[in-house]
Amino acid sequence: MEKSEIPAGQAAETEEAIPSRRKMLALGAVGVSAALTIRPAFAQTAVSVMNCQIPVPAPTAAGKFIDPQGKLVPAGTKGAFPGAPRPFTGEEVKRAFRGQTLPGATYNQSQAYLQYIRRLQAGQSGFTCFASITTSR
Repeated sequence: MEKSEIPAGQAAETEEAIPSRRKMLALGAVGVSAALTIRPAFAQTAVSVMNCQIPVPAPTAAGKFIDPQGKLVPAGTKGAFPGAPRPFTGEEVKRAFRGQTLPGATYNQSQAYLQYIRRLQAGQSGFTCFASITTSR
């Protein structure tokens, strides 16, 4: 229908209901720029998750050993392992959850360290990194 065929009272309603081509193109441009802005943020988040660190044990528990269930025990406890010499990165922990051992650890040590990491709670050193790893699976 041409505009001349539309009754005067309905012309305004029809124009508002059907967006113009210009409006549609503008909306598309806004959507693309939003996607281009958000995508690098996701990439940056993924990189920071892989580079975050989890100390085993936390610095406040330095000198304690970790038993096979992941609990902190006094140094020298039979069957327990000394803490890791350095913090593990998020990427290392993520790979260990998939079956590899943590760097510089035996299989049993690695399992004890992973149990310790699983037991981390909010406020403990490394918890935010662990939470990021588990939610990004």
